[in-house]
Amino acid sequence: MNFKVELPKLIDVDYVLEDYGHVSNNPKENGVLIQSLIDKCSLNGGGRIVLPAKYISSSPIVLKDNVNLYLPLNCYLFFPKKKEFYQVKMANWEGMECMRCNSPISAYKVSNIAITGRGTIDGDGFSWRPLKQFKVPQKFFDKCLQKSPYVIEGKESLIWFPSKSSYEGCLLTEAKMDLNLAQEYYDFFRPVLISIVECDHILIEGIISSNSPAWNIHPLFCSHLTMNNVIVKNEYSAQNGDGVDVESCTNVEIKNSTFEVGDDGICIKAGKNKKARLIKRPTKNVYIHDCMVYHAHGGIVIGSEMSRGIENLWCTNSTFVGTDIGIRFKSAIGRGGVVSDIHIENINMVDILNEAMIFNMDYSLFKMEHETTDDVVTTDPSDIPYFRDIYINNVYCSSSKTALKVVGINDKTIDKIYIKDSYINSLNTYTLKKCGKVHCENVTFNINGKEEFIENKDLSLDI
Repeated sequence: MNFKVELPKLIDVDYVLEDYGHVSNNPKENGVLIQSLIDKCSLNGGGRIVLPAKYISSSPIVLKDNVNLYLPLNCYLFFPKKKEFYQVKMANWEGMECMRCNSPISAYKVSNIAITGRGTIDGDGFSWRPLKQFKVPQKFFDKCLQKSPYVIEGKESLIWFPSKSSYEGCLLTEAKMDLNLAQEYYDFFRPVLISIVECDHILIEGIISSNSPAWNIHPLFCSHLTMNNVIVKNEYSAQNGDGVDVESCTNVEIKNSTFEVGDDGICIKAGKNKKARLIKRPTKNVYIHDCMVYHAHGGIVIGSEMSRGIENLWCTNSTFVGTDIGIRFKSAIGRGGVVSDIHIENINMVDILNEAMIFNMDYSLFKMEHETTDDVVTTDPSDIPYFRDIYINNVYCSSSKTALKVVGINDKTIDKIYIKDSYINSLNTYTLKKCGKVHCENVTFNINGKEEFIENKDLSLDI
């Protein structure tokens, strides 16, 4: 690799929260206390905010320059859903500017920040998230209906809403709202748990980040980000419950971390569609290694928002267990952008439900809230996405439904895919449609106990 990820320069001065005030059972009071200490610490040049090793309920907080928020073992930092704490504002979600609530923990245009320790952050996600009926046992869904009777018909099943306001916000749709009106339906506009925007030199280390209202950790337009030894957890049913979504960032290292979530595990993004492409900020120089993904829609996921481009990414020495898909590339007409120079190697995959590896350019996202298609009809060449120069080496998959699926737009949109020294055990072999070169070298596909060894050749397209 030809890049280095720099750590923040943290100041070795402690600000112990309980030395500055009483931690009460009032989340607003606690949030004010924590925020005042963050502000004081930053103003004095920086240091470490040491939270107590106990349960703390808090209103949202904002990190400032040179501040390390430290959660010791047994610290449980809980952010309850309360209307008075959350304001709808213009933010960024799924690669586009749109209305969202402020996040429980956020940082904007600051440097040298950290969230460290061995404690837990809880975003009270269940109080925010809608729930698809088919994702949980019927008895559990019935209990949800006792708490809130609001449901809509979805594509796959009923969708339950935790409040009248989130339900009505879904029916009204964002296009019919301004910011003032949207505030009445604030909990429809679910925030990410940790939002870090336009920041540099960031460290997230040792903590458990859990129960997010939407995505768990979302760095956007950041540089020099390190995640080390982090546990990211969401319920399997968590709608939009991604683990980490790295978007339009440079020089990123994610290591020694564990993900068990309700959507994509480790996800790499770079904005969505034409408006995003006007901002020339690709995701570049990313190193992911020694990670575990126990449950997710995908283990390592590229896209589908990738319009500014993704390049020079390495994912190595990691294991995906029980994910819907193992290695996942997804995009669609309208995105544009180029994904290239991707290196994935030394990956173990166990009990993959569907495809071990997939490259998909007909990805059509049905948004849970409105169940409307995300397809774009276009003739503009800049709207065509590209996946190319992708190197996958030394992958072992114990079981999957399909070994490899490649679906492009034409023979140039997915090209120069190289798979080497790998073993894939699956029920079905490979499917290739509308793509360029997909080359295998020393690859074994074990299909229903019958091995097909490919010494060195390009795979042929399905007719």
